[in-house]
Amino acid sequence: MSIVVIVAVFGFLMPRLASYQGIWADLRAMPWPRTILVACVGAANLAASWVMIVTILPSLRLRQAAMLNLGPTAAANTLPAGEAVALGVSWAMLSSWGISTRQYVLYTLLSGTLNNCAKLLLPIVALVILTLVGESNTGLTAAAVTGLALLCLGATALFIVLHTDTSRALHHLQRLLTIVLRRMHRPAPRQLAPALTDFHQRARALLAERGVRIVLATVTAHLSMALVLLTCLYASGVTQAQVPWPTALAAFAFARLLSALPITPGGVGVIELSLTGYLAIGLDGPTITKVTAAVLLFRAITYLLPIPLGAAAYLTWRSSQIRTTKELSDER
Repeated sequence: MSIVVIVAVFGFLMPRLASYQGIWADLRAMPWPRTILVACVGAANLAASWVMIVTILPSLRLRQAAMLNLGPTAAANTLPAGEAVALGVSWAMLSSWGISTRQYVLYTLLSGTLNNCAKLLLPIVALVILTLVGESNTGLTAAAVTGLALLCLGATALFIVLHTDTSRALHHLQRLLTIVLRRMHRPAPRQLAPALTDFHQRARALLAERGVRIVLATVTAHLSMALVLLTCLYASGVTQAQVPWPTALAAFAFARLLSALPITPGGVGVIELSLTGYLAIGLDGPTITKVTAAVLLFRAITYLLPIPLGAAAYLTWRSSQIRTTKELSDER
């Protein structure tokens, strides 16, 4: 299905909006100062993600956070069910650096929850900005209402979990899982309730100590990605009169919400089409070509670039593990 979607988008739908020859001509005509500006903003966006990881796992160095971000991202962006593979790669890396399984699970759930909350919150923020500047959008309104409902539901559930005594619920959960797993001829979990209680306490302690910094780092990471899109539009020659920044932010918010659906690895094809289609409404042919060039440049920085960087990060980590294993065997 992923292949069908990608072929349909890049083979049939995108060429109807703009020719690849015209897109390439616009990209080649981009002035060098603007190209350098795009590269700097793209690098800042990557660094923002690394800072977010260090905020949740302060024992990691920034170099390790970069490897942890890039390696799993390369897997998630290229492989079917890549998110599951990325979890395995993350676990292997963190384990080799002395991060316990409990810390890994807490990091994964917390970062995943905050990233999804940000995706749900972005359409709401974009709708408020569009309303303030006197514009309206039915599709974005529907997305904002959906995001707000899911965000309120998730926030309520999280508040209940973090501020109530869950020992009785965990006891019943352990009994239920024991019955289900016995019917599946699987071993029943041992000491599940104490383990989840410990996790519950760890999560509360982390949020109490570093919650504000974690939220700010998450918001910065998402806004920096939006800044990459705005910079690509500017570098491609798209003016504010043609695509105002609130409209670009609304398109970004809508595309980020769609990226939560696991249709293709990394949302390839889906995000490009949604961004271009949203931004191209009411524009003439040459401007649509510039917008499409900006969108593809944005995706090259945020989707394609992490793939070779992630492969290099993974190989660097693997070589260090092999070297460490060899040194230990030599000592023995």
